[in-house]
Amino acid sequence: MKRFWRDNGLSLVLFALFLIFWAGQALTGWRDQVADQRDHGATPPTLVEYLSSGDFVEATTENWESEFLQMFAFVLFTAFLYQRGSAESKSPDEPEEVDRDPRLCRSSDAPGPVQAGGWRLRLYEHSLSLAFLILFLISFISHAVGGAAAYNEEQRLHGGTEVSFWEFLTQARFWFQSFQNWQSEFLAIWCMVVLTIFLRQRGSAESKPVDSPHNHTGG
Repeated sequence: MKRFWRDNGLSLVLFALFLIFWAGQALTGWRDQVADQRDHGATPPTLVEYLSSGDFVEATTENWESEFLQMFAFVLFTAFLYQRGSAESKSPDEPEEVDRDPRLCRSSDAPGPVQAGGWRLRLYEHSLSLAFLILFLISFISHAVGGAAAYNEEQRLHGGTEVSFWEFLTQARFWFQSFQNWQSEFLAIWCMVVLTIFLRQRGSAESKPVDSPHNHTGG
């Protein structure tokens, strides 16, 4: 068990933090929704009802959407764009291990798609960016569905006109929510790319060695 925790500690801690903060979001969002419904003289939802509401789905997936877009763009762009000195970039001057052609591999330990070759390999060598793209699209659609439901709930409370899913996609509210998250994600990743040129964190895989010169590129 000790070896398991050592080998998987990073993913376990990150996923545990995700669950903790997601639970915190759910509980505080529910309490806020209960207070809002009471202010409008409506019946407050139970926690289970809130978790299936458009308000909760919208609040959750609009953030997931921006995170997955960020990771898709970062994985894709770092395949062919460079930033000299950054720990998050490949070297612009020499080939890296990640660029080697898997078709030349003869190792029996290579993943199944590499050994199979053909379309399986072509798909596998782009599978990381494709996975993030699919997760982004799922989150994007879920955000729109949840957002439309939440918007219509507000309209019912205030006696307004409800909209369809497609009508909601044309509203400024949906795109405002998306753009405000997208810009923050790209700002954060830009900071990571640029700050790792000059700053260090000893022991982190996201930093260059502390004694590396600023123009050294890569981890």
